Amino acid sequence: MQSDANKSQQATGRPVTTRKLDQLFLNLGDVAAFIGRFFQEVFVPPYEFKEIIRQCYEVGYRSLLLISTTGFITGMVFTNQSRPSLSEFGATSWLPSLIAIAVVRALGPLVTALIAAGKVGSSIGAEIGSMNVTEQIDAMEVSGTNPFKFLVVSRVLATSFTIPLLTMYTVFVALIGAFLNVNVNEQTSFTSYIQEVFGAITYLDIFSSVIKSIVFGFTIGMVGCYKGYHSSKGTEGVGKAANSSVVTAMFLVFIEELLSLQIVSAIRGS
Repeated sequence: MQSDANKSQQATGRPVTTRKLDQLFLNLGDVAAFIGRFFQEVFVPPYEFKEIIRQCYEVGYRSLLLISTTGFITGMVFTNQSRPSLSEFGATSWLPSLIAIAVVRALGPLVTALIAAGKVGSSIGAEIGSMNVTEQIDAMEVSGTNPFKFLVVSRVLATSFTIPLLTMYTVFVALIGAFLNVNVNEQTSFTSYIQEVFGAITYLDIFSSVIKSIVFGFTIGMVGCYKGYHSSKGTEGVGKAANSSVVTAMFLVFIEELLSLQIVSAIRGS
């Protein structure tokens, strides 16, 4: 009895692996065309300023409470986890510097991006996917509105603008949580804590975190819009669009974090 792969190969005359590679390259081509269309539309009037501002509010409002809680807990937990290792060398006074470096360079942007990918990315994918299923996008085209500019460009710009702001807020909240922990255990004053924090970070750390957050925001918005815009018909397609938006965005965020770490390390070592 022949397997399904052999039957499929006989039906098409091509190996299954070859067809999967063809489909992969076709998908990559669709993604590249989607991104290219974004950069074409973003500089062409009319500009949807009201929609961009509304989406910025939606992205920030939807994530603010969760990011506040997560950032505060991250600062306290990281401080608790780092203290025993530093205590073995009698270097607990280095805690503020260690926390500042870890939070500003990596934890702040990464935690913010992951929370936004789960909260905002899924929302964008589901919203645009449901509009695609109910043919609202086709109706916008018939009415003379550019749905790509109104739906995609506005949301991608909103995430690109808002995620860096949320990242700075996450860093602030995490440092406050870490300060409370340090103050209770080491009786470090707020003035000394702030001096050690800002003495440990550099302009390169701040600049790289901001640029990285912009890239994360662009990725989250673009993935959510692409998945929703190309969702299959039916309610099941909306669920798949929301789920794949989260998974894909988180995966790409980790890849971008790894690449940015290598680039910043090379710059710092040069």
